[in-house]
Amino acid sequence: MPRRGSRKARDTWVQIRYAQVTLSAPEKLTSQTSVKAWAVYVSEEDPVEDTSPIEWMLITTVPVDTFQDAQKRVEWYSARWGIELYYRTLKSGCKIKNRQLGTADSIQTCLGIDMVVAWRIYHLTMLGRETPQAPCNVFFSDIEWKALCCYVKKTPNPPENPPNLSEAVSMVAKMGWIYRFNYLY
Repeated sequence: MPRRGSRKARDTWVQIRYAQVTLSAPEKLTSQTSVKAWAVYVSEEDPVEDTSPIEWMLITTVPVDTFQDAQKRVEWYSARWGIELYYRTLKSGCKIKNRQLGTADSIQTCLGIDMVVAWRIYHLTMLGRETPQAPCNVFFSDIEWKALCCYVKKTPNPPENPPNLSEAVSMVAKMGWIYRFNYLY
């Protein structure tokens, strides 16, 4: 389990069970047929004290015929939170819904750039969470971290040494807040 907020990262063992299920249509929709699906149940074997044990019930229409299939569906679900964070960055950070571009080509070009920006912000955030004390030059080139420091600190002279990732994430976040504040007011 990766670190999230105040919860520490930990290794754990889980049980995985799976079965084919049939989901009946609601009583109000008698014209609908039932749906064949697969349930994958994941539960933590020996949860750590003072933590909520892992317990997921996944329902999928993708066939789960073997234990390897069930593992793959759990891997997919595990990636869900990261995907949601990426799209939240794309939607809120890059403001893709506010774009007012006239043609499909210009929207597609803009979205292509925004997707790269969102990926870099997401990647930086994940690195900052996993290794906050690492120097930020593991992510930024020299010119990037120096420009970031000069911009945020409003000085023409960059520091001698790169800040750590935690500080760099804060600087990027501060830039986003400054941009948003200036954009709104």
